[in-house]
Order: sequence, then structure tokens, then C-alpha cells
Amino acid sequence: MAATMPAGAAATLSTSGKPLTNRWLALTLLVMVAVLNYADRFLIPGLAQPIKAHFGISDTVMGALMGPAFALLYSVFTLPIARAADRRSRVMIIALGCGFWSFFTLLSGLATSAEMLALARVGVGIGEAAYQAPAAALIAAYFPANERGRAFALLGTAIYVGQMAGLAGGPAIAAASSWQTAFHALGIVGIVIAIATWLLVREPARDRVDAATPALPLKDTMRLLIGTPSVMLLATVMALGSLSGVTFGMWGPALFERAYGLSTQAAGATFALSFGLPGLLGVLGFGFLSDKLGKGDATVQLRLTALALGGATTTILLVTWSDSLTIARLLAVPSGLLGGGWSVGVLAGLQYILPNAHRATGTALVLLISSMFANVLGPVLAGQLSDWIAGAGPHGLRIGLSVAIPTGYIGVWAALRAMRSLERDKAALAG
Repeated sequence: MAATMPAGAAATLSTSGKPLTNRWLALTLLVMVAVLNYADRFLIPGLAQPIKAHFGISDTVMGALMGPAFALLYSVFTLPIARAADRRSRVMIIALGCGFWSFFTLLSGLATSAEMLALARVGVGIGEAAYQAPAAALIAAYFPANERGRAFALLGTAIYVGQMAGLAGGPAIAAASSWQTAFHALGIVGIVIAIATWLLVREPARDRVDAATPALPLKDTMRLLIGTPSVMLLATVMALGSLSGVTFGMWGPALFERAYGLSTQAAGATFALSFGLPGLLGVLGFGFLSDKLGKGDATVQLRLTALALGGATTTILLVTWSDSLTIARLLAVPSGLLGGGWSVGVLAGLQYILPNAHRATGTALVLLISSMFANVLGPVLAGQLSDWIAGAGPHGLRIGLSVAIPTGYIGVWAALRAMRSLERDKAALAG
């Protein structure tokens, strides 16, 4: 009989009744998987110019490779995989997903046409759908509420380490060999990390209440979550904040290359380091600050989210229109510090209000909505406007980015509104 734990407590035993893996080791492996997740996403933006030249494609097609090719089936598979993670082994799902997307990352380097590369990116998207929602639920099981801010912050560092690996490491490998080699290397490393995660991380026992509660049909679960104001407001924060930041992050290296006359390698490295290092500090600072000030109070974390997202949106708009590389790099410091951690508050807020039986599914719903905006709409919108207005020059890309970036301000409003209903919705979902 599977082991269970008291309702609401952090797990101490695995499903087999054995002691859990050390939680910091488990978190380290989850962070390593997440680094691969984001490095893979940023390889395409980091290598945008050589891939464009190799296949002879436009900004619009490049935007499709950055966004929809990856995100459409990522979004489709996110909910059913998360649904499985609410009842089955989250560790197994994460490890299999990592191995699957890493295999298709390896295949991306074998593509002989833009169409073949797009198909490989579809496979990557399917695999990556098995990561974020199950990982968030797994962290919530390993860590008590008053430590989740820093746990999610440490997980969030993967965004910036992965960004630097994709934007700087990818072009560096391409300069030494070819752009295809960067995909081969990342795919092989990912398969190794997937195996290590499967072997070393133990699946936590479920809450007694959750283990005994029959699963609701998916449509009833969706109706429950969609009818919860806080969930929808947090989804709005994540969707529009990500639309703003992800679109800028995807097109930023190309903007630096076109606006400042940098090489592909120099543009990727400059952008990654200018934004990645402050972002890394920002996400860590946000997590520790939210735990210290909030002490598990999700409303404090959301107030910090609103302040950080508003500041980050303003600074990346200023970077977009800066004619000076020096000024752009200076503005990258507050942009990274403020933009690094705001999503930590959203994830912590979700885990706070969602009961364990719906954590992965609820998180996946929010991530699905976010992905459709940030990964499907944003990169294509900016690329299409760039082609319509000014071809390959920096001016058209700046206008495209200036349409996407200000949506972050609506996310600020949603974060402030969500603060009002958190406690009421937590009680309603628990009942």
C-alpha cells in the first residue's frame, strides 16, 4: 500500500515508504533539468541569424520557429500531462519528458530544412510540457510553505543560466564548429541528466486526503479552476508578464546584432550576460525577500510581483529604443534585477491556493494560457511587424517589440487584483 502523509504537510517519505531524497539534492537536479529546458528554448534565438542564413528564411518564419513550432503542442500536452502528475509519479513524468525533449533537441541539429527543424521543435515542445507543472507540484511536496519562495527562486535561476547557455554558449559552439553542433551537445547532456533524475529523486507520498479523494473528471476540474477568480488573475499576470518579457528575450539578441552592429556570437553573449547575471541575482533576491517579508503570506509576494513586473516592463522598453549599447547594458541591470523574480510570486501564490490534488493541473492551466500568449503570439507578432515595417532593420523590430512589451502593465494590475481574493479562493478550493 502506498505511503501517505498528513494533509497539508511537506512530505518526508516516498511512495514506497522510504525516506525522501535530500530535498536540496532533489531541487538541484530539478534546477539542472530546468536549465536544459530553457537553454533549449534560447538556442534558436541565440542562433537566429545563422539559421536564417542557412535556410534563407524571413523574420516571420524565424518567429514561428521561436514560438508556435515549439509552443502549440507544448500547450496541448501541458494539461493532460499535468493531470497525470496529480495522480502518478511526478519524478517519472519529469525524467521521461527531459529525455524526450533532449532526443528531439539532438534531432534539431540534423534538420536539412526549415520544415524539418520545425518538426523537431514540435517534439521538443511535447517533451517540455512534462516539466514545469509537475516540477512545481513536486517542489510544493518537498518544501513547506514558508520555504517555497526560496525554492522557487532557486528553480527560477534556471531561466537565466539556461538563457546564458543558449544565447552565449550556443553561438560560441557554433563559432568553433557549427550551429548544428550546439543542438547535438545540448541533447546528449539532457539525456544524461534525465537518467540521473530518474535514478536519484524519489517520489513523495501524497496527502492522505488527496490519496483518498476520487479524481474529478477533467472538465469538472477545469470548471472549478476557471471559476476561481484568483487562478484566472494569476494566469493573466503570468500570460501578459511573459508575453512582455519572453518576446523581448527571444528577439533581444537579434536586436543587439542589428542595432549595434555586433556579430551573432558577440550579440548573444552581450545580451545574455547583460540581462542574465542581474536576472540571476534578481530571482534569488526575490525569493529570499518574499520568504522574509511574507513568511508564507502570498499577498505580500504578489505585491512584490506587481512592483517588479512594472519596473521590468519599463526598463526593457527603454532598452528597446536605446541607440547606445552602453546605455542598453546599463539599463539591463535594473531590468534583470526587477524582471528576474516576479514569476516566483505567481508560482508561490498558485501553490498557496491550490490543494495538492489540483496543483499540477492548476499550474498547467496557468502555464498553458501563458504559453499561448508568450510563446505563440509574442515572437510571431514582433517578427511579422518587423517584416511589414522595415524588413531586417532594427527600426521595424523595435516597433514590433513595443507592441508586445507594454502588456506587462496589465499583468501588474492583475497581480494587485488577485491579492484581494486569495484567502477566499483558497478556502473555497479546500472545501
